[in-house]
Parts: sequence; structure tokens; C-alpha cells
Amino acid sequence: MKRTLVSGATAFALSAGLANAAAHEAANPMVGGAEMFADRNIIENAVNSPIHTTLVAAVQAAGLVETLQGEGPFTVFAPTDDAFGKLPDGTVETLVMPENKDMLTEILTCHVIGAAAMSDAIGGMIADDNGAHPVETLGGCTLTARMDGDMITLTDEQGNVATVTTADVKQSNGVIHVIDTVMLPAAEEAPMEEAAMDSDMSDEEMAMVDDVPRVGGAPMFPSRTIVENAVNSADHTTLVAAVQAAGLVDVLSSEGPFTVFAPVNAAFDALPAGTVETLLQPENKDTLTKVLTAHVVAGTLTADEIRRQERASRDGFYHLTTISGDALSARVVSSGNIYIYDESGNAYVLTQTDVMQSNGVIHVIEGVLLPK
Repeated sequence: MKRTLVSGATAFALSAGLANAAAHEAANPMVGGAEMFADRNIIENAVNSPIHTTLVAAVQAAGLVETLQGEGPFTVFAPTDDAFGKLPDGTVETLVMPENKDMLTEILTCHVIGAAAMSDAIGGMIADDNGAHPVETLGGCTLTARMDGDMITLTDEQGNVATVTTADVKQSNGVIHVIDTVMLPAAEEAPMEEAAMDSDMSDEEMAMVDDVPRVGGAPMFPSRTIVENAVNSADHTTLVAAVQAAGLVDVLSSEGPFTVFAPVNAAFDALPAGTVETLLQPENKDTLTKVLTAHVVAGTLTADEIRRQERASRDGFYHLTTISGDALSARVVSSGNIYIYDESGNAYVLTQTDVMQSNGVIHVIEGVLLPK
């Protein structure tokens, strides 16, 4: 789920209340170098923080956007991208799978209080409770707030300790406190390490695990769908989060077949700052869908078939039409590598080809393909 889609995508447009927002700016700390406006809600501010891309994608996958845009008030302890990065490998990718939505929702709401609690109020409650104040969250778990010098810490039900690194980021519907560790429910309620493991492998898959190709360190089983395999790739967390936000899981889990040119996380990171965060906003779902489906071609096109079609062409390109209706062109260079050209004139090499799926094939690509 980590990191960042379209050339020319814009950040939030300032409303007619720009002058009023600027008046609040000085009173609010910046987060990840981004301005936080006290007259915007939790979601409107969070999507602009470059250190909360994983949290925003997770909130999207859990369907909590409308809740956190609501009247509230809420206090959100907001883990950074680095905080999610400390979880066991594969945890985030597993949690954003549709079948784990309830678990993801529980974890996220264990970071939310149904009231606006500023840091001085929390500190006062800690003092009143002799140094350890229980914090009841909307997710049903209890955090324990303490002071470490002049910093507030939170301890979850598994003993993980988070420090509030930026406090009192005021919102129109509450307050955000930035934290450096993800808070988890009790282990028996959310066995994170077990969730991160691919424990549903069949005996047949176990026997062939060493013989199938790996993408992002994960085995890709030809008996599984595009979505079932993609969620396990550590190199495709941004793509998976975007597919979730666009509502394309059912499409790419269907019979197909499809050929998917799958951009790696680094490809999304190379887009202009804020592009992915902007596209993940609900109002930009149509644009996000168009960009993602511009990476998908109907049918199963292997690398050899692309090379054959390119050799047979008159202009040295194999021209493709994606399911979005946009055009791609494939060209083979002297080394045998295949480059895919988009409508914007970008050309990106396929870094891994012929990752076969039960409903098509995935080719890993180094860049994001953009329609006009």
C-alpha cells in the first residue's frame, strides 16, 4: 500500500475561504512539509501529507473516508509511512485484500477517538491517572497514554509503543497527532504475523513454490488471479492500493483474460509530488480508473507474441488498444527488451515478462503509462 498517478493532476483547490485558511496556517504545525489547514477536515488534510500515503490508501481500502470526513469530532493518531514500514513484510499488502477489510478497519479505528483531545488535555488526564491514562478507541481497543519527558507515548494491547512526534494538528472536525508506530489490537484478535503469511497455499502450490516466478519477492502462482497474486508483491503496493480505490478488484479477478502492464512502486514515486494522493480522493475515482485501465489489454499477450506482432508490423510498432480505449505501442530493441509507449510519448521497458495468471498475464513495467 505504500506510495503514489496522472500527469497534470492537481492538489486540492483552495476554496473561496483561502484567506481564512491562511489565517489558521500559523497556528497549525506542518506535517511532512505540507501545510495543514484548520478549516479542512481530517481527510482533506491527510491526503496532502507526503508521509501518510500508506495511511490514506488504507483508509480508502477500509471504506472509512466518509466517516473521517464526517462532523466528528475525532482525534486521529496518524501513523507515518515509516511506521507502516516497521510492520512484518507483507502485512500491509495482506490487510488491503478485500477479505481482510474487517481486520483493516479494526486496526485503523484503533487509532481514532470519538472526541477532540488536544495534547494538553491528554497530558492532564495522564497526570490525573498517576502517569498512565487508558484511551478507549472507536475500534474497541484500549491504548495507554503516558508521558516520556515532554512527549506523549501510546502503548497498544500488544505492547507496541508509539511516540507523538507532531501534536495538535487542528482540523475542522477534530485533531490529528502524528505517531511513529502502528497501534494494534490484542494479538488474539488480530494475529498480524499470521495475517502477513500466505497461509492459504494449497498443497499443490507448496510443492511448486520454488519453481514459479517471483515478483516483489513473492511467488506468483499460475492458478491464481491477477489480484490474488498482485497483493503479495512488495513492489506493487501502490498499484494494489490504487486498484482498491478505483473499485477494479472484481474486474481484475474475473475470467478475463487480461494482459496487465504492472508499474512498480518506484514508478509511482517518480510521478509529480501529490499525484497519487490526489487520484485516491473519491472525487477523482473516474480519472484513477482511466489511468489504471490504460495499463490493461484484453487477451493474453505473452512477450513472444508481442515480439512477433511487432516484427510483422509495417511501422516497427505493435499497436494495442487498452480496455480504457486508450492506445499503447510496443517496440522491441536490439537487446530483445520490449518498450511500451503511452499516448503521452513516454516509453518504459518491461523489466519482467510472462508472469502467467489464471486469468491472463502480468508484465512488470518500470513506469506509469498515462493517457492523454
